[in-house]
Amino acid sequence: MALRKGRGELRDQPQRTRAALLILADGRFPAGGHAHSGGAEAAVKAGRLTDAASLETFCRGRLWTAGLTAAGISAAAAAGLDPLALDEAADARTPSAALRAAARRLGRQMMRAARAAWPCAELDALAAARPRGVHQPVVLGAAARAAGLGPSDAAYAAAYEAVSGPATAAVRLLGLDPFQATAVLARLAPELDDVATRAAEAAVRAGYEGIDVLPAGSAPLLDITAEQHAGWPVRLFAS
Repeated sequence: MALRKGRGELRDQPQRTRAALLILADGRFPAGGHAHSGGAEAAVKAGRLTDAASLETFCRGRLWTAGLTAAGISAAAAAGLDPLALDEAADARTPSAALRAAARRLGRQMMRAARAAWPCAELDALAAARPRGVHQPVVLGAAARAAGLGPSDAAYAAAYEAVSGPATAAVRLLGLDPFQATAVLARLAPELDDVATRAAEAAVRAGYEGIDVLPAGSAPLLDITAEQHAGWPVRLFAS
């Protein structure tokens, strides 16, 4: 089922305002991300994430794999590509069943927040078409579009989320100094720029060449540890 094709304009699209990006990327936006560690909890238990230096390594790897993939899908959704086709593309790019389930849970929560903040017919139609949830990056891009933002904005929001979630989780999991965690994000900022740019460029190409050109970065260790984490009887984070 296609809600829209190509790169058509959003009907009744609000006036563009960059401030909407601040709202969308704000950690206090009620999209449920605070309950997910982005793989950090499993990495801490395995001894791969122990301090600020290893957090930076972890976040860099996540940014260039899962983060780039999510940013590309979000940018494509913000550009107006068919969100249901993008949802299928997100499924294909997520080998872990646990991560697919988490992405849809996050998508449902973000959809609720987005429809309250930027109500529009396209969000309503997407929610109705996938009542069990759409992958979170697709919803993020659709929300950005509803807010009057563009593909680059959506890519930035997705890329930042890929690293800010684990950084915040590390503070709770390790008792890490919040100033150190913030410094990690600051050091990663130039790479975040690169990821967002690549994702937005891929989204533009996808409008003409098809969604197969979107990034499909692989992070096998994140997939494996997500499956292990899902079976833990006691855990602090949902994923």
